[in-house]
Amino acid sequence: MSSQPRTLSAPVTPSKPRPSLWAGLALTTCIAALAYSLANLEAVRSLGLSPLTFAIILGMVAGNTFFPKIAPLTHTGVDFCKNRFLRAGIVLFGFRLTFQDAAAVGVSGLVLDAAIILSVFSLAMLVGHRILKMDRQTCMLVGAGSAICGAAAVMAMEPVARAQAHKVSVAVATVVVFGSISMFLYPLLYPLLGFSEHHFGIFIGSTVHEVAQVVAAGDAVSAEAANSAVITKMLRVMMLAPFLILVAWWAQRRGWLGDTADGRKAPSAVPWFAVGFVLVVALNSTGWIPVEVARILVEVSTLLLVTAMAALGLRTHASAIRQAGLAPLALAGILFLFLLVGGWGMNLLAVALA
Repeated sequence: MSSQPRTLSAPVTPSKPRPSLWAGLALTTCIAALAYSLANLEAVRSLGLSPLTFAIILGMVAGNTFFPKIAPLTHTGVDFCKNRFLRAGIVLFGFRLTFQDAAAVGVSGLVLDAAIILSVFSLAMLVGHRILKMDRQTCMLVGAGSAICGAAAVMAMEPVARAQAHKVSVAVATVVVFGSISMFLYPLLYPLLGFSEHHFGIFIGSTVHEVAQVVAAGDAVSAEAANSAVITKMLRVMMLAPFLILVAWWAQRRGWLGDTADGRKAPSAVPWFAVGFVLVVALNSTGWIPVEVARILVEVSTLLLVTAMAALGLRTHASAIRQAGLAPLALAGILFLFLLVGGWGMNLLAVALA
C-alpha cells in the first residue's frame, strides 16, 4: 500500500486591517456630535463652554482608551479631519465677519486690538522660551490662543508652527482654564474699574480668550456691554489671518521651523488657509451672500472645527501631556494676568485718547 507524502500547510497569519478614510470620518463625526449635544445642554450653555472644548476632551478620552486598538483602521480618516477639516473650518470662519464690523469699532479699536495681540504674543515668546525654557512651538500655540481667539487660534497656529498633537492639546487646555476664569471674573470687576458699559465691553472683547466667553461675560454686565464686546472680539478675530501670515514669515526668517530630515532648511510655510479666510471675509462684506446662507456656512465651519478638535484629541497621548509639565499652564497664567492688568491699562489709554 503506497503512501503519499503529507504536505504541511503554511500557518495563516491574520491580515492587518487596511486603513479606511470613512471609518476615521465616522469616528470623529460621532465624537463631534456628542460634543455638540453636551454643549447644548441648558446647564452647560450658561457656562459658556463651546463644543470645541467638549470635542477635545472626548477625543482625548477615546484616544487614551479604545482608539489605539482601532487606529490601524481609522487613522487615515482621523488625520484627514485633523488637517483638512481644520483648514476648511478656518476659511469658512470668515463668514462670521465683515469689514463693516471693523469700521463699527473704529481706528482706536483696531489699534487697541493690534497692540494687545502683538504684546501678548511677544510676551509669550519671551517668557515662555527664555525664562520657562519651553519649546517655541508650545509658546507660539499658547501665545496665539491667549492673544486672539482661544482654541480656534491655537488650531490655526498648529500648521504654521508644525506642532505635535499633544502640544496643541496642552495649549487648548490652558485657554479653557484661564478663559473660563475670565468669564466669571470680569463681571465682578465691572463696578471697580470705572468704565462705562460700552467701554467695559471693549475691555472684555479685547482681552478675553474665546468668543463664547466674551458673550457670556458681556451679557453678565449689560446688553450694551455685550454688543461692544462682541464687535471688538470679532475685530480681534479678523486679525487672525494677517497675524498667521506675519508669524509664518517671521518664524521662517528666524529659523524657528527647523530643518527637514536631510538637513535642508524647511520651506516657507505660507498659511494659504489664512489667505482664504481674508477672501471669505471680503466676500461676506459685499452683501452678495444671503444672511441665511452665511449662517449655514458658519454652522458648517463650527462643525468642521469641532470634528478637527475631536481628531486632535484622538491623537493626543496622556503621557505626552504629563511630560509637558506645568510650564504651559504657568505661561498661560502670566499671559492672563497681562491681559487683565496690561489690557486694562491699554483700554484706559484708549478711552483717554478718544
